[in-house]
Amino acid sequence: MTHLPEKMHGATGNGGATRFQLEGVRKQAIEMGRSRLLVAGALIMMAFAAISVRLIELMVVGGVDEARMKNERMSIQAPVSRASIVDRNGVLVAASLPTASLYADPVVIEEPEEAARLLASVLPGLDQQAVFKKITSKKRFVWLKRNLSPDEHYRINALGIPGFSFKKEERRVYPQGPLLAHVVGLTDTDGKGTAGLERYFDGVLEDSVKSLRLSLDVRVQSLVREELLGAMTEFSAIGAAAIVLDVDTGELLSMVSLPDFDPNVPGTASDDAIFNRATKGVYEMGSTFKLFTAAMALDAGTVQLDGGYDASEPITVARHTISDYHGKNRWLSVPEILIHSSNIGAAKMALDVGTERQKSYLQDLGLLSSAEIELPEIGKPLLPSRWREINTMTISFGHGIAVSPLQLASGVATLVNGGLRHPATILQRNFDETVPSTRVIDESTSSSMRGLMRLVVKYGTGKNAEAEGYMIGGKTGTADKLIDGRYSHNKRMASFVGAFPIKQPRYVVLVIVDEPVGIERTFNYATGGWVAAPIVSRIVSRMGPLLGMLPETLVASNNNEKPNPDGFMKTWERTFEAR
Repeated sequence: MTHLPEKMHGATGNGGATRFQLEGVRKQAIEMGRSRLLVAGALIMMAFAAISVRLIELMVVGGVDEARMKNERMSIQAPVSRASIVDRNGVLVAASLPTASLYADPVVIEEPEEAARLLASVLPGLDQQAVFKKITSKKRFVWLKRNLSPDEHYRINALGIPGFSFKKEERRVYPQGPLLAHVVGLTDTDGKGTAGLERYFDGVLEDSVKSLRLSLDVRVQSLVREELLGAMTEFSAIGAAAIVLDVDTGELLSMVSLPDFDPNVPGTASDDAIFNRATKGVYEMGSTFKLFTAAMALDAGTVQLDGGYDASEPITVARHTISDYHGKNRWLSVPEILIHSSNIGAAKMALDVGTERQKSYLQDLGLLSSAEIELPEIGKPLLPSRWREINTMTISFGHGIAVSPLQLASGVATLVNGGLRHPATILQRNFDETVPSTRVIDESTSSSMRGLMRLVVKYGTGKNAEAEGYMIGGKTGTADKLIDGRYSHNKRMASFVGAFPIKQPRYVVLVIVDEPVGIERTFNYATGGWVAAPIVSRIVSRMGPLLGMLPETLVASNNNEKPNPDGFMKTWERTFEAR
Protein backbone atom coordinates (compact mmCIF):
# COMPACT_ATOMS: atom_id res chain seq x y z
CA MET A 1 0.00 0.00 0.00
CA THR A 2 2.73 2.39 0.97
CA HIS A 3 4.57 1.89 -2.48
CA LEU A 4 1.53 2.56 -4.66
CA PRO A 5 1.59 6.41 -4.42
CA GLU A 6 5.29 6.36 -5.12
CA LYS A 7 4.65 4.45 -8.34
CA MET A 8 1.89 6.84 -9.33
CA HIS A 9 4.09 9.82 -8.57
CA GLY A 10 6.86 8.27 -10.58
CA ALA A 11 4.55 7.72 -13.53
CA THR A 12 3.38 11.32 -13.49
CA GLY A 13 7.01 12.62 -13.52
CA ASN A 14 7.98 10.57 -16.63
CA GLY A 15 5.08 12.00 -18.69
CA GLY A 16 6.16 15.56 -17.93
CA ALA A 17 9.71 14.78 -18.99
CA THR A 18 8.43 13.55 -22.40
CA ARG A 19 6.58 16.79 -23.08
CA PHE A 20 9.63 18.81 -22.17
CA GLN A 21 11.73 16.72 -24.49
CA LEU A 22 9.31 17.29 -27.44
CA GLU A 23 9.31 21.02 -26.88
CA GLY A 24 13.12 20.99 -26.87
CA VAL A 25 13.23 19.18 -30.17
CA ARG A 26 10.89 21.75 -31.71
CA LYS A 27 12.97 24.64 -30.46
CA GLN A 28 16.13 22.94 -31.74
CA ALA A 29 14.56 22.49 -35.23
CA ILE A 30 13.45 26.11 -35.34
CA GLU A 31 16.92 27.30 -34.35
CA MET A 32 18.51 25.06 -36.97
CA GLY A 33 16.13 26.39 -39.68
CA ARG A 34 16.91 29.94 -38.65
CA SER A 35 20.62 29.20 -38.88
CA ARG A 36 20.28 27.68 -42.32
CA LEU A 37 18.33 30.70 -43.55
CA LEU A 38 21.00 32.98 -42.22
CA VAL A 39 23.70 30.95 -43.94
CA ALA A 40 21.74 30.89 -47.23
CA GLY A 41 21.16 34.62 -47.03
CA ALA A 42 24.81 35.19 -46.36
CA LEU A 43 25.75 33.06 -49.37
CA ILE A 44 23.33 34.98 -51.61
CA MET A 45 24.70 38.26 -50.37
CA MET A 46 28.23 37.04 -51.06
CA ALA A 47 27.19 36.01 -54.58
CA PHE A 48 25.66 39.41 -55.27
CA ALA A 49 28.76 41.04 -53.86
CA ALA A 50 30.96 38.96 -56.17
CA ILE A 51 28.82 39.91 -59.17
CA SER A 52 28.94 43.55 -58.18
CA VAL A 53 32.72 43.41 -57.82
CA ARG A 54 33.00 41.80 -61.30
CA LEU A 55 30.76 44.45 -62.83
CA ILE A 56 32.82 47.19 -61.25
CA GLU A 57 35.97 45.46 -62.50
CA LEU A 58 34.61 45.27 -66.06
CA MET A 59 33.38 48.85 -66.07
CA VAL A 60 36.21 50.50 -64.19
CA VAL A 61 39.19 48.23 -63.66
CA GLY A 62 38.85 46.23 -66.91
CA GLY A 63 38.07 49.52 -68.55
CA VAL A 64 35.30 49.20 -71.09
CA ASP A 65 35.98 52.66 -72.40
CA GLU A 66 32.56 53.55 -73.78
CA ALA A 67 33.91 56.22 -76.10
CA ARG A 68 36.39 53.74 -77.57
CA MET A 69 33.78 50.99 -77.82
CA LYS A 70 31.43 53.38 -79.56
CA ASN A 71 34.06 54.29 -82.13
CA GLU A 72 35.06 50.67 -82.68
CA ARG A 73 31.49 49.44 -83.06
CA MET A 74 30.02 52.23 -85.12
CA SER A 75 30.44 50.13 -88.24
CA ILE A 76 28.31 47.29 -86.88
CA GLN A 77 25.15 49.30 -86.38
CA ALA A 78 22.10 47.84 -88.09
CA PRO A 79 22.52 48.43 -91.85
CA VAL A 80 20.10 50.62 -93.72
CA SER A 81 18.74 48.91 -96.83
CA ARG A 82 20.11 50.54 -100.01
CA ALA A 83 17.74 50.99 -102.95
CA SER A 84 18.25 48.94 -106.09
CA ILE A 85 19.21 50.36 -109.49
CA VAL A 86 17.45 49.17 -112.65
CA ASP A 87 17.70 49.97 -116.36
CA ARG A 88 14.90 51.64 -118.34
CA ASN A 89 13.13 48.29 -118.75
CA GLY A 90 13.39 47.29 -115.10
CA VAL A 91 16.39 44.97 -115.50
CA LEU A 92 18.32 44.83 -112.22
CA VAL A 93 21.82 46.31 -112.39
CA ALA A 94 22.59 46.85 -108.68
CA ALA A 95 21.05 45.43 -105.51
CA SER A 96 21.82 44.76 -101.84
CA LEU A 97 21.74 41.23 -100.42
CA PRO A 98 21.73 40.27 -96.71
CA THR A 99 25.03 38.76 -95.54
CA ALA A 100 26.84 37.91 -92.32
CA SER A 101 30.20 39.35 -91.30
CA LEU A 102 32.59 37.84 -88.75
CA TYR A 103 34.05 39.80 -85.85
CA ALA A 104 35.74 38.88 -82.58
CA ASP A 105 36.13 40.05 -78.99
CA PRO A 106 39.81 39.25 -78.26
CA VAL A 107 39.30 39.38 -74.47
CA VAL A 108 36.93 36.41 -74.59
CA ILE A 109 39.10 34.18 -76.78
CA GLU A 110 40.98 31.75 -74.52
CA GLU A 111 43.20 29.99 -77.08
CA PRO A 112 43.92 32.56 -79.79
CA GLU A 113 46.58 30.48 -81.57
CA GLU A 114 44.21 27.54 -81.98
CA ALA A 115 41.32 29.86 -82.92
CA ALA A 116 43.43 31.49 -85.66
CA ARG A 117 44.46 28.07 -86.99
CA LEU A 118 40.89 26.77 -87.11
CA LEU A 119 39.57 29.92 -88.77
CA ALA A 120 42.28 29.84 -91.45
CA SER A 121 41.42 26.20 -92.11
CA VAL A 122 37.84 27.06 -93.13
CA LEU A 123 38.77 30.38 -94.76
CA PRO A 124 41.92 29.61 -96.76
CA GLY A 125 42.08 33.17 -98.07
CA LEU A 126 42.77 34.54 -94.58
CA ASP A 127 46.31 35.05 -93.29
CA GLN A 128 46.60 33.01 -90.10
CA GLN A 129 49.24 35.27 -88.59
CA ALA A 130 47.19 38.38 -89.36
CA VAL A 131 44.17 36.79 -87.65
CA PHE A 132 46.28 35.86 -84.62
CA LYS A 133 47.57 39.42 -84.34
CA LYS A 134 44.03 40.79 -84.41
CA ILE A 135 42.57 38.41 -81.82
CA THR A 136 45.46 38.97 -79.37
CA SER A 137 45.06 42.75 -79.44
CA LYS A 138 43.68 44.70 -76.51
CA LYS A 139 40.66 45.82 -78.47
CA ARG A 140 37.18 44.57 -77.64
CA PHE A 141 36.11 44.43 -81.30
CA VAL A 142 37.96 43.47 -84.49
CA TRP A 143 36.63 42.59 -87.96
CA LEU A 144 37.86 39.26 -89.29
CA LYS A 145 35.93 38.79 -92.55
CA ARG A 146 33.16 40.87 -94.11
CA ASN A 147 30.34 39.59 -96.29
CA LEU A 148 30.61 35.86 -95.76
CA SER A 149 28.96 33.38 -98.09
CA PRO A 150 26.26 31.15 -96.52
CA ASP A 151 28.68 28.21 -96.62
CA GLU A 152 31.44 30.17 -94.90
CA HIS A 153 28.98 31.36 -92.28
CA TYR A 154 27.92 27.77 -91.54
CA ARG A 155 31.46 26.38 -91.32
CA ILE A 156 32.70 29.14 -89.02
CA ASN A 157 29.67 28.77 -86.79
CA ALA A 158 30.32 25.02 -86.58
CA LEU A 159 33.76 25.70 -85.05
CA GLY A 160 32.02 26.96 -81.89
CA ILE A 161 34.85 29.28 -80.90
CA PRO A 162 33.94 31.58 -77.96
CA GLY A 163 34.55 35.20 -78.85
CA PHE A 164 33.66 34.80 -82.53
CA SER A 165 30.37 36.46 -83.46
CA PHE A 166 28.43 37.44 -86.57
CA LYS A 167 26.90 40.73 -87.60
CA LYS A 168 24.07 40.99 -90.12
CA GLU A 169 25.05 43.29 -92.98
CA GLU A 170 24.30 43.92 -96.64
CA ARG A 171 26.46 43.30 -99.66
CA ARG A 172 26.09 45.32 -102.87
CA VAL A 173 26.02 43.08 -105.93
CA TYR A 174 26.03 43.90 -109.64
CA PRO A 175 24.25 41.20 -111.68
CA GLN A 176 25.48 42.64 -114.99
CA GLY A 177 29.15 42.46 -113.97
CA PRO A 178 31.34 44.92 -115.93
CA LEU A 179 28.58 45.82 -118.40
CA LEU A 180 27.66 49.11 -116.68
CA ALA A 181 30.64 49.46 -114.40
CA HIS A 182 31.60 53.04 -115.24
CA VAL A 183 28.04 54.33 -115.08
CA VAL A 184 26.72 52.51 -112.00
CA GLY A 185 30.03 52.59 -110.12
CA LEU A 186 30.41 50.70 -106.86
CA THR A 187 30.34 50.89 -103.05
CA ASP A 188 32.88 50.12 -100.34
CA THR A 189 32.55 47.37 -97.72
CA ASP A 190 30.42 49.64 -95.55
CA GLY A 191 27.94 50.22 -98.38
CA LYS A 192 29.00 53.79 -99.17
CA GLY A 193 29.13 54.83 -102.82
CA THR A 194 32.66 55.44 -104.06
CA ALA A 195 32.19 55.90 -107.82
CA GLY A 196 29.60 56.42 -110.53
CA LEU A 197 25.90 56.69 -109.73
CA GLU A 198 26.48 54.89 -106.43
CA ARG A 199 28.52 57.88 -105.29
CA TYR A 200 26.50 60.63 -106.99
CA PHE A 201 23.20 59.35 -105.52
CA ASP A 202 24.66 57.91 -102.31
CA GLY A 203 22.26 59.70 -99.98
CA VAL A 204 19.25 59.09 -102.22
CA LEU A 205 19.94 55.36 -102.47
CA GLU A 206 20.38 55.07 -98.69
CA ASP A 207 17.13 56.86 -97.85
CA SER A 208 14.86 55.44 -100.55
CA VAL A 209 13.01 52.15 -100.94
CA LYS A 210 12.17 52.94 -104.55
CA SER A 211 14.53 51.71 -107.25
CA LEU A 212 16.58 54.25 -109.18
CA ARG A 213 15.55 53.83 -112.83
CA LEU A 214 18.15 54.61 -115.48
CA SER A 215 17.74 55.72 -119.07
CA LEU A 216 20.26 53.06 -120.10
CA ASP A 217 19.07 49.95 -121.94
CA VAL A 218 21.00 46.83 -120.94
CA ARG A 219 20.33 45.26 -124.34
CA VAL A 220 21.83 48.20 -126.24
CA GLN A 221 24.67 48.50 -123.76
CA SER A 222 25.53 44.85 -124.25
CA LEU A 223 25.74 44.97 -128.04
CA VAL A 224 27.69 48.26 -128.02
CA ARG A 225 30.24 46.82 -125.60
CA GLU A 226 30.52 43.67 -127.67
CA GLU A 227 31.24 45.65 -130.84
CA LEU A 228 33.84 47.81 -129.09
CA LEU A 229 35.62 44.80 -127.60
CA GLY A 230 35.78 43.19 -131.03
CA ALA A 231 37.24 46.34 -132.57
CA MET A 232 39.82 46.76 -129.80
CA THR A 233 41.01 43.22 -130.41
CA GLU A 234 41.04 43.54 -134.20
CA PHE A 235 42.94 46.83 -134.23
CA SER A 236 45.12 46.22 -131.15
CA ALA A 237 43.74 49.40 -129.54
CA ILE A 238 44.44 50.42 -125.96
CA GLY A 239 40.90 51.63 -125.29
CA ALA A 240 37.56 52.67 -126.71
CA ALA A 241 34.37 54.53 -125.80
CA ALA A 242 30.87 54.76 -127.20
CA ILE A 243 27.66 56.69 -126.52
CA VAL A 244 24.09 56.26 -127.73
CA LEU A 245 22.00 59.37 -127.02
CA ASP A 246 18.31 60.19 -127.57
CA VAL A 247 18.41 63.50 -129.49
CA ASP A 248 14.99 64.70 -128.24
CA THR A 249 15.28 63.91 -124.53
CA GLY A 250 19.00 63.86 -123.82
CA GLU A 251 18.66 60.34 -122.35
CA LEU A 252 21.64 58.04 -122.66
CA LEU A 253 20.74 54.56 -123.86
CA SER A 254 24.34 53.40 -123.71
CA MET A 255 27.66 54.59 -122.36
CA VAL A 256 30.61 52.24 -122.66
CA SER A 257 34.24 52.81 -121.70
CA LEU A 258 36.92 50.17 -122.28
CA PRO A 259 38.84 48.69 -120.66
CA ASP A 260 36.36 48.21 -117.84
CA PHE A 261 36.18 46.26 -114.57
CA ASP A 262 33.88 44.02 -112.57
CA PRO A 263 32.43 46.04 -109.66
CA ASN A 264 31.81 42.77 -107.78
CA VAL A 265 35.61 42.40 -107.41
CA PRO A 266 36.88 46.00 -107.51
CA GLY A 267 40.26 45.25 -106.02
CA THR A 268 41.36 43.63 -109.26
CA ALA A 269 40.78 46.72 -111.44
CA SER A 270 43.68 48.75 -112.82
CA ASP A 271 43.69 52.55 -112.85
CA ASP A 272 43.18 52.50 -116.62
CA ALA A 273 40.15 50.22 -116.27
CA ILE A 274 38.54 52.44 -113.63
CA PHE A 275 38.99 55.57 -115.77
CA ASN A 276 35.77 56.57 -117.58
CA ARG A 277 36.84 57.60 -121.08
CA ALA A 278 33.30 58.64 -122.02
CA THR A 279 32.94 61.43 -119.43
CA LYS A 280 36.23 61.88 -117.59
CA GLY A 281 38.54 61.65 -120.59
CA VAL A 282 38.94 64.73 -122.79
CA TYR A 283 40.42 64.39 -126.27
CA GLU A 284 41.06 66.35 -129.42
CA MET A 285 38.21 65.07 -131.59
CA GLY A 286 39.61 65.90 -134.99
CA SER A 287 37.38 66.37 -138.01
CA THR A 288 34.11 65.67 -136.20
CA PHE A 289 34.43 69.30 -135.07
CA LYS A 290 33.94 70.41 -138.68
CA LEU A 291 30.23 69.77 -138.12
CA PHE A 292 30.17 72.55 -135.53
CA THR A 293 32.17 74.85 -137.80
CA ALA A 294 29.75 74.34 -140.71
CA ALA A 295 26.72 74.78 -138.44
CA MET A 296 27.89 78.07 -136.97
CA ALA A 297 28.89 79.43 -140.41
CA LEU A 298 25.51 78.56 -141.93
CA ASP A 299 23.63 79.81 -138.89
CA ALA A 300 25.59 83.09 -138.76
CA GLY A 301 25.07 83.57 -142.49
CA THR A 302 28.76 83.92 -143.30
CA VAL A 303 28.42 81.23 -145.99
CA GLN A 304 25.59 79.54 -147.88
CA LEU A 305 25.19 75.91 -148.90
CA ASP A 306 26.18 76.73 -152.45
CA GLY A 307 29.15 78.80 -151.28
CA GLY A 308 32.66 77.56 -150.59
CA TYR A 309 36.37 78.29 -150.25
CA ASP A 310 39.59 77.89 -152.15
CA ALA A 311 41.43 74.86 -150.78
CA SER A 312 44.11 74.63 -153.47
CA GLU A 313 46.99 75.76 -151.26
CA PRO A 314 47.96 75.04 -147.62
CA ILE A 315 47.60 77.85 -145.09
CA THR A 316 50.76 79.03 -143.35
CA VAL A 317 50.47 81.02 -140.13
CA ALA A 318 53.79 81.78 -138.39
CA ARG A 319 55.34 78.37 -137.80
CA HIS A 320 52.09 76.49 -138.44
CA THR A 321 50.94 74.97 -141.72
CA ILE A 322 47.39 73.79 -142.26
CA SER A 323 46.96 71.27 -145.06
CA ASP A 324 44.52 68.54 -146.16
CA TYR A 325 45.12 64.81 -145.67
CA HIS A 326 43.97 63.91 -149.19
CA GLY A 327 43.55 67.38 -150.67
CA LYS A 328 41.56 68.07 -153.84
CA ASN A 329 43.70 71.14 -154.50
CA ARG A 330 40.81 73.26 -155.76
CA TRP A 331 37.84 75.37 -154.70
CA LEU A 332 35.47 73.34 -152.50
CA SER A 333 31.79 73.93 -151.77
CA VAL A 334 30.51 73.69 -148.20
CA PRO A 335 29.24 70.11 -148.77
CA GLU A 336 32.59 69.15 -150.28
CA ILE A 337 34.51 70.59 -147.34
CA LEU A 338 32.69 68.07 -145.12
CA ILE A 339 32.60 65.21 -147.64
CA HIS A 340 36.35 65.39 -148.27
CA SER A 341 37.09 66.57 -144.71
CA SER A 342 39.09 69.61 -145.75
CA ASN A 343 41.08 71.31 -142.97
CA ILE A 344 41.81 74.26 -145.23
CA GLY A 345 38.15 74.82 -146.04
CA ALA A 346 37.11 74.50 -142.38
CA ALA A 347 39.80 76.96 -141.26
CA LYS A 348 38.70 79.59 -143.76
CA MET A 349 35.08 79.03 -142.81
CA ALA A 350 35.94 79.62 -139.14
CA LEU A 351 37.86 82.80 -139.93
CA ASP A 352 34.74 84.23 -141.56
CA VAL A 353 32.70 83.35 -138.47
CA GLY A 354 35.28 85.06 -136.27
CA THR A 355 36.86 84.12 -132.96
CA GLU A 356 34.24 85.65 -130.66
CA ARG A 357 31.28 84.10 -132.48
CA GLN A 358 33.09 80.77 -132.62
CA LYS A 359 33.60 80.85 -128.85
CA SER A 360 29.97 81.85 -128.32
CA TYR A 361 28.59 78.99 -130.44
CA LEU A 362 30.88 76.43 -128.83
CA GLN A 363 29.85 77.67 -125.39
CA ASP A 364 26.15 77.38 -126.28
CA LEU A 365 26.79 73.84 -127.53
CA GLY A 366 28.26 72.94 -124.13
CA LEU A 367 31.81 72.41 -125.38
CA LEU A 368 33.71 74.99 -123.35
CA SER A 369 32.66 73.93 -119.84
CA SER A 370 32.41 70.60 -118.05
CA ALA A 371 29.50 68.36 -118.99
CA GLU A 372 26.56 68.33 -116.60
CA ILE A 373 25.38 64.79 -115.93
CA GLU A 374 24.66 62.62 -112.88
CA LEU A 375 28.20 61.33 -112.45
CA PRO A 376 31.11 62.53 -110.30
CA GLU A 377 33.69 61.53 -112.93
CA ILE A 378 33.55 64.54 -115.25
CA GLY A 379 36.46 65.89 -117.27
CA LYS A 380 37.17 69.56 -117.82
CA PRO A 381 37.71 70.70 -121.43
CA LEU A 382 41.20 71.83 -122.41
CA LEU A 383 41.07 75.23 -124.07
CA PRO A 384 43.67 77.66 -125.43
CA SER A 385 45.10 79.96 -122.79
CA ARG A 386 44.96 82.71 -125.44
CA TRP A 387 42.37 82.26 -128.17
CA ARG A 388 44.22 83.68 -131.16
CA GLU A 389 43.54 83.50 -134.89
CA ILE A 390 45.57 80.30 -135.24
CA ASN A 391 43.45 78.74 -132.49
CA THR A 392 40.27 79.73 -134.30
CA MET A 393 41.54 77.91 -137.38
CA THR A 394 42.82 74.72 -135.71
CA ILE A 395 39.74 74.41 -133.50
CA SER A 396 37.61 74.48 -136.65
CA PHE A 397 38.90 70.99 -137.46
CA GLY A 398 39.18 69.69 -133.89
CA HIS A 399 42.75 70.47 -132.87
CA GLY A 400 43.77 72.75 -130.03
CA ILE A 401 40.66 71.92 -128.00
CA ALA A 402 39.90 68.76 -126.04
CA VAL A 403 36.40 67.72 -124.93
CA SER A 404 34.79 64.54 -123.62
CA PRO A 405 32.95 62.08 -125.88
CA LEU A 406 29.75 62.90 -123.99
CA GLN A 407 30.11 66.59 -124.88
CA LEU A 408 30.69 65.78 -128.54
CA ALA A 409 27.66 63.48 -128.74
CA SER A 410 25.44 65.99 -126.96
CA GLY A 411 26.62 68.79 -129.26
CA VAL A 412 25.88 66.78 -132.41
CA ALA A 413 22.43 65.92 -131.03
CA THR A 414 21.78 69.67 -130.89
CA LEU A 415 22.80 70.05 -134.53
CA VAL A 416 20.34 67.43 -135.81
CA ASN A 417 17.30 67.68 -133.53
CA GLY A 418 16.14 71.09 -134.73
CA GLY A 419 18.78 73.15 -132.96
CA LEU A 420 17.77 72.60 -129.31
CA ARG A 421 20.27 71.69 -126.64
CA HIS A 422 18.91 69.23 -124.07
CA PRO A 423 20.86 68.40 -120.91
CA ALA A 424 22.19 64.85 -121.08
CA THR A 425 20.94 62.47 -118.40
CA ILE A 426 21.44 58.89 -117.25
CA LEU A 427 18.02 58.84 -115.57
CA GLN A 428 14.86 57.89 -117.42
CA ARG A 429 12.58 60.85 -118.02
CA ASN A 430 8.85 60.62 -117.35
CA PHE A 431 6.57 60.58 -120.36
CA ASP A 432 4.83 63.77 -119.26
CA GLU A 433 8.06 65.51 -118.27
CA THR A 434 8.96 68.72 -120.05
CA VAL A 435 12.50 68.34 -121.33
CA PRO A 436 14.65 71.43 -120.61
CA SER A 437 15.94 72.98 -123.81
CA THR A 438 17.91 75.95 -125.12
CA ARG A 439 17.93 77.01 -128.75
CA VAL A 440 21.43 77.14 -130.21
CA ILE A 441 20.91 77.17 -133.98
CA ASP A 442 17.95 77.80 -136.25
CA GLU A 443 15.73 74.91 -137.38
CA SER A 444 16.68 75.56 -140.99
CA THR A 445 20.37 75.30 -140.08
CA SER A 446 19.66 72.00 -138.35
CA SER A 447 17.91 70.74 -141.48
CA SER A 448 20.92 71.69 -143.60
CA MET A 449 23.27 69.91 -141.20
CA ARG A 450 21.24 66.69 -141.45
CA GLY A 451 21.59 66.87 -145.23
CA LEU A 452 25.32 67.54 -145.08
CA MET A 453 25.89 64.67 -142.66
CA ARG A 454 24.03 62.32 -144.98
CA LEU A 455 26.24 63.39 -147.89
CA VAL A 456 29.37 62.53 -145.85
CA VAL A 457 28.12 58.95 -145.45
CA LYS A 458 26.77 58.59 -148.99
CA TYR A 459 29.72 60.12 -150.85
CA GLY A 460 32.53 60.86 -148.40
CA THR A 461 34.78 59.49 -145.68
CA GLY A 462 31.85 57.97 -143.79
CA LYS A 463 30.80 55.40 -146.40
CA ASN A 464 31.61 52.50 -144.11
CA ALA A 465 28.96 53.72 -141.65
CA GLU A 466 26.09 52.80 -144.00
CA ALA A 467 23.50 50.55 -142.36
CA GLU A 468 20.93 49.19 -144.80
CA GLY A 469 17.47 50.53 -144.10
CA TYR A 470 18.48 53.04 -141.42
CA MET A 471 20.00 55.93 -143.42
CA ILE A 472 22.81 57.24 -141.23
CA GLY A 473 24.35 60.68 -141.44
CA GLY A 474 27.59 61.56 -139.72
CA LYS A 475 31.21 62.59 -139.73
CA THR A 476 34.54 60.85 -139.35
CA GLY A 477 37.35 62.07 -137.13
CA THR A 478 41.03 61.18 -136.91
CA ALA A 479 43.25 63.10 -134.51
CA ASP A 480 46.93 62.55 -133.76
CA LYS A 481 47.48 62.31 -130.01
CA LEU A 482 49.47 64.93 -128.18
CA ILE A 483 52.39 63.16 -126.47
CA ASP A 484 54.79 65.23 -124.34
CA GLY A 485 53.80 68.42 -126.15
CA ARG A 486 54.19 66.98 -129.65
CA TYR A 487 51.71 65.35 -131.99
CA SER A 488 52.47 61.69 -132.61
CA HIS A 489 51.89 60.39 -136.14
CA ASN A 490 51.73 56.80 -134.87
CA LYS A 491 49.17 57.25 -132.08
CA ARG A 492 45.74 58.60 -132.87
CA MET A 493 42.08 58.71 -131.88
CA ALA A 494 39.78 57.32 -134.58
CA SER A 495 36.13 58.33 -134.30
CA PHE A 496 32.78 58.50 -136.03
CA VAL A 497 29.67 60.32 -134.85
CA GLY A 498 26.40 59.62 -136.60
CA ALA A 499 22.66 60.21 -136.30
CA PHE A 500 19.82 58.03 -137.54
CA PRO A 501 17.42 57.95 -139.22
CA ILE A 502 18.85 61.17 -140.60
CA LYS A 503 15.54 62.39 -142.08
CA GLN A 504 14.15 62.66 -138.58
CA PRO A 505 16.89 61.63 -136.16
CA ARG A 506 16.11 59.75 -132.99
CA TYR A 507 19.57 58.76 -131.82
CA VAL A 508 23.17 59.91 -132.01
CA VAL A 509 25.82 57.19 -131.93
CA LEU A 510 29.45 58.06 -131.21
CA VAL A 511 32.36 55.61 -131.30
CA ILE A 512 35.98 56.43 -130.41
CA VAL A 513 38.87 53.97 -130.63
CA ASP A 514 42.11 54.86 -128.86
CA GLU A 515 45.38 54.13 -130.69
CA PRO A 516 44.14 51.61 -133.27
CA VAL A 517 46.71 49.93 -135.49
CA GLY A 518 45.96 49.54 -139.19
CA ILE A 519 45.50 46.00 -140.53
CA GLU A 520 45.56 44.35 -143.95
CA ARG A 521 41.78 44.56 -144.33
CA THR A 522 41.93 48.36 -143.95
CA PHE A 523 45.02 48.68 -146.16
CA ASN A 524 46.91 49.56 -142.96
CA TYR A 525 44.75 52.63 -142.41
CA ALA A 526 43.63 53.34 -138.83
CA THR A 527 41.42 56.37 -139.50
CA GLY A 528 37.90 57.07 -138.30
CA GLY A 529 36.42 56.01 -141.63
CA TRP A 530 38.11 52.61 -141.56
CA VAL A 531 37.98 51.85 -137.83
CA ALA A 532 35.06 53.65 -136.16
CA ALA A 533 32.50 54.07 -138.96
CA PRO A 534 31.95 50.30 -139.46
CA ILE A 535 31.37 49.89 -135.72
CA VAL A 536 28.58 52.50 -135.84
CA SER A 537 27.07 50.68 -138.82
CA ARG A 538 26.92 47.39 -136.90
CA ILE A 539 25.58 49.05 -133.75
CA VAL A 540 22.74 50.74 -135.65
CA SER A 541 21.87 47.56 -137.57
CA ARG A 542 21.62 45.60 -134.32
CA MET A 543 19.95 48.16 -132.05
CA GLY A 544 17.33 49.31 -134.57
CA PRO A 545 15.22 46.11 -134.41
CA LEU A 546 15.68 45.91 -130.61
CA LEU A 547 14.09 49.35 -130.27
CA GLY A 548 11.24 48.53 -132.66
CA MET A 549 12.69 50.50 -135.57
CA LEU A 550 12.12 48.51 -138.76
CA PRO A 551 14.47 49.08 -141.72
CA GLU A 552 12.94 51.45 -144.27
CA THR A 553 12.89 48.68 -146.89
CA LEU A 554 10.51 46.69 -144.67
CA VAL A 555 8.39 49.73 -143.85
CA ALA A 556 8.01 50.56 -147.55
CA SER A 557 7.22 46.94 -148.36
CA ASN A 558 4.50 46.79 -145.70
CA ASN A 559 2.98 50.00 -147.06
CA ASN A 560 3.24 48.85 -150.69
CA GLU A 561 5.54 51.79 -151.42
CA LYS A 562 8.68 51.91 -153.50
CA PRO A 563 11.68 52.44 -151.20
CA ASN A 564 13.27 55.83 -151.80
CA PRO A 565 15.39 56.48 -148.70
CA ASP A 566 17.52 59.23 -150.26
CA GLY A 567 14.73 61.13 -151.93
CA PHE A 568 14.79 63.98 -149.45
CA MET A 569 18.51 64.51 -150.10
CA LYS A 570 18.12 65.93 -153.62
CA THR A 571 18.08 69.56 -152.45
CA TRP A 572 21.61 69.28 -151.04
CA GLU A 573 22.90 66.79 -153.61
CA ARG A 574 22.45 69.29 -156.44
CA THR A 575 25.10 71.51 -154.91
CA PHE A 576 27.54 68.63 -154.66
CA GLU A 577 26.84 66.98 -158.01
CA ALA A 578 27.17 70.29 -159.84
CA ARG A 579 30.89 70.17 -159.02
